[in-house]
Amino acid sequence: MSKHIFVTGGVVSSLGKGLTSASIGMLLEQRGLRVRMQKFDPYINVDPGTMSPYQHGEVYVLDDGSETDLDLGHYERFTHSPLTRDSNYTTGQIYLSVINKERRGEFLGKTVQVIPHITDEIKGCIRKLAGDDVDVVITEIGGTVGDIESQPFLEAIRQFALDVGKGNCLYIHLTLVPYLKAAGELKTKPTQHSVGLLRQIGIQPDVLICRTERSLSRADRDKIALFCNVPIEAVIEEKDKDFSIYEVPLSLVENGLDELIVRRLGLHAGELDLRAWRELLHRLRNPLHEVSIALVGKYAGHRDAYKSIYEALDHAGVAHQTQVRVQAVQSEDVESEGAERLLAGFDGLIVPGGFGERGIEGKVLAIRYAREREIPFLGICLGMQCALVEFARHVLGLAGAHSTEFDKDTPHPVVCLLDEQRSIINKGGTMRLGAQRAILDPHSKAYACYGREMVLERHRHRYEFNNAYREQFAAAGLRAVGTSPDGALVEIIELEGHPWFVAVQFHPEFKSKPTAPHPLFAGLVAAALARQAERGERAREVEVR
Repeated sequence: MSKHIFVTGGVVSSLGKGLTSASIGMLLEQRGLRVRMQKFDPYINVDPGTMSPYQHGEVYVLDDGSETDLDLGHYERFTHSPLTRDSNYTTGQIYLSVINKERRGEFLGKTVQVIPHITDEIKGCIRKLAGDDVDVVITEIGGTVGDIESQPFLEAIRQFALDVGKGNCLYIHLTLVPYLKAAGELKTKPTQHSVGLLRQIGIQPDVLICRTERSLSRADRDKIALFCNVPIEAVIEEKDKDFSIYEVPLSLVENGLDELIVRRLGLHAGELDLRAWRELLHRLRNPLHEVSIALVGKYAGHRDAYKSIYEALDHAGVAHQTQVRVQAVQSEDVESEGAERLLAGFDGLIVPGGFGERGIEGKVLAIRYAREREIPFLGICLGMQCALVEFARHVLGLAGAHSTEFDKDTPHPVVCLLDEQRSIINKGGTMRLGAQRAILDPHSKAYACYGREMVLERHRHRYEFNNAYREQFAAAGLRAVGTSPDGALVEIIELEGHPWFVAVQFHPEFKSKPTAPHPLFAGLVAAALARQAERGERAREVEVR
C-alpha cells in the first residue's frame, strides 16, 4: 500500500509549504523511493488560468495542458514525480465535479453535503495517485489552518487516516516561530495555537517544521514538543535561507527529517545520496563569472509572476558556473523613460509572456534596442510576438503592424488568432496548452542548443505568427527555425547576423531543472558571457591605444 504524507501550514501564509513538500519528495527519491506529488488549493476558481499574476503568481503549465499552481514548478524542479491534472485540485474543481454528479443523478436523490460528498470527492482525488508503483504520495494542503476555505480539505485528510490506517499516514505541519526584537526572543505561542486548531479538527501533527529566522534553542524545542504533543525529535527547525532555495533539503536532512519519515512510515528505503545536490550548491556558491540580464515585463515588480524564468536563469548559471544577476524592468517604464536609459549595460535581455495591452510598446522598444545593439535576446510567448511586431515596423517598414490581440484593425496583422481559437467563447482552459512537438532547422542556434531535431515544449497562447508574412520576414533575415511537425505553426524564430536573437512561442522555463538546465536559457547565458568578454576586450584595446 502507498504511504501518504499530508503537509499543512499555520500561523501565516507564504511559509513555503510547496518548497518544503518538494524538498521532502526529493529526499525520499534520493533514498530510492517512488514519489508522487499533489496540491489542493482552497480557492473557488476552477484553475489559476484566469487569475491575475499579481494575485496568484505565474500559472505553471504541465505536459497534459493543465494550468496549475506555481508550487508544481517546485515539485518538478526538485523531483522526478510525474505531474498530471490529478496533481492539482481546487475547491472549484471539487465542487464542480460533485455538482455534475448530482445533475447526472449519481447520488440517487440524496441531499448533497460537504460531509460526506465533498470530502469523499477530495479523498478520491488523493487515491488517484496511489498505486503499486508508488511508495509515497505527498499531498500539500494550500492555505492556512483556520481558513474557512481549507476546512473541507482538512476534514478529508482527517478521515483518510481512518480509511487507510493511521500507520499509513503522516501529518506534517509547517508553522512560524517569529522572533520579537523588542523581547529578544522567539515566540512559540503562534505555533501552539496553530496546532491547537488542527487538533480541534481531529488532526494530531506527527511532525512540526518550524520556520524561523533564528535557531531554536533546546528550551524552545522542549516547549513546542510539550505543548503541541509531539516528540522533541519531531520538532524540525527550518531556518530562513538567504542564499538559495536549493539549500532547504540539506537543512531538513541536518535535522533528521528524512530518517524520521522513513522510520515512522516503515518505508524500505536505501541510503541517502546527495552528492549531485551538494555539487549543485557548490557551483552556485562558487561562480567563476557574473552576467546581468534584464527581464522586461509588465509584471516586473512581482517576482512570482515570472518564478520559473528566474529559476531557469539560475539553472543556466549553474551550467556555466556563472552568477546571473537579473534586473526586473517594467515595460511601461521603458515606454516613458526610453530603452537607452533603462537597458544600457546589460549583457542579455529577456522579454517574457503575458496578456493584455498594457506595456506592449515598452516590450517592442526593448526588443528593438536588443536587436540594434546586438544584445543577446530571448523572447518567450508574447515576447516572440512583440519581436515580430518590432521587426515588421522597423525593418520591413510595415507601418502600424501589430497583433490582432491588441489592434483588430491593424493594416498588417503579423500576429493573429489561431484558427482553432476563433469559435471559442470561454476564457478558462481553452488556449493552446501543454506539450507540443516542434521540428528544428539543423542550421539554427536553437538546434545547436538542443542538439536534436525534435523537441517537446509547453505552450500557453491563443495567437501566432501570421504565415502570410513568413516569406517577407525570412527574406529580411528573421527566419522561422522551428515549426510544428506539419509546418503550419511557427514555434521559434531567429535573426540572421545577430550574435544571439532567439524567440519562441512556447515556455521553455517550465522544462528547466537545477540539475538539467534548459538549453535555451543556457544558450542565452553563454551568449551573454561572450558579449561581456567581447566588451572587455574592446575596453582593453581602447586603453592600449
